[in-house]
Amino acid sequence: MKKRTAQSYDREDRRFEIVCHLILIILSVCCLYPFLIILGSSFEAQKQLVITGYRAIPVKFSLEAYSSIFSYPERIFDAYKITAISTVLTTAGGIYLESTLGYVISRKDYSYRSGLSMFVFFTMLFNGGLVPSYILISRWLELKDTIWALVLPGLAGAWHVLMFKTFFMAIPPALIESAKIDGAKEYTIFFRIIIPLSKPAFACIGLFLLLQAWNDWYSSLLYIETESKVQLQYLLMSIMQNIEKLNNADPAQLGINAGMQNIPSLNARMAMCVIAAGPILVIFPFFQKYFVKGLTVGSVKG
Repeated sequence: MKKRTAQSYDREDRRFEIVCHLILIILSVCCLYPFLIILGSSFEAQKQLVITGYRAIPVKFSLEAYSSIFSYPERIFDAYKITAISTVLTTAGGIYLESTLGYVISRKDYSYRSGLSMFVFFTMLFNGGLVPSYILISRWLELKDTIWALVLPGLAGAWHVLMFKTFFMAIPPALIESAKIDGAKEYTIFFRIIIPLSKPAFACIGLFLLLQAWNDWYSSLLYIETESKVQLQYLLMSIMQNIEKLNNADPAQLGINAGMQNIPSLNARMAMCVIAAGPILVIFPFFQKYFVKGLTVGSVKG
């Protein structure tokens, strides 16, 4: 039998890497192409879109969808502002509360560790329901029609707390013991030792919170009455519903001309997707390195 040399192994490794890269490139194109279709269709004229269908490259370039959505730009800007503020507050507050709680129940020297962990896990299985939550937020806490009604309900997620617990349990207890011997307090240990060693966990869960807060529309539906305080996703959904109502209604009943009824709806849907997803697509690459590592670290120890 012919003996294989190190050079043949290197050649096979290169071939294997080339095949893997080609497969990943094909998968990346498959994932990117739908967004290109959305982007291209948002710049397609409504009539042309009905004829040719959705395309990555528009046949007849038009800004009618964006002009319809931005017919009242102050509404969009207000919704962007509210969404940005609520997203930042939810992400920052959620990371702090969930990480500190996860750190406490990860410490084996904490007396109530098991009971508190069970309480956190119990909230994943059962909750009070919509009506008690609404009464709590709107009446007892009197947060209805305020930005805090968009922030507070998403600050403490049981699943994220347990994820933090798993990350922190993977840190050697000897580091904490040595810091205690040197006279470090609990806050010093957490902020100077635990957080720097858990950057993937914070980035991963921070991205989850950011996406959850940015895509939230249900909270605006329940708690917000003032139009200038609604979130972006809810506003876009309301605009789309109004466009469909105008296109499907009888012009005589609405008291409008038939020409005013033909508002673009197909390309407007695509434009709304671009407007809503644009900022997240810009932010995600900065989290990608930690996001992938954070997902894999969490599976090491349960």
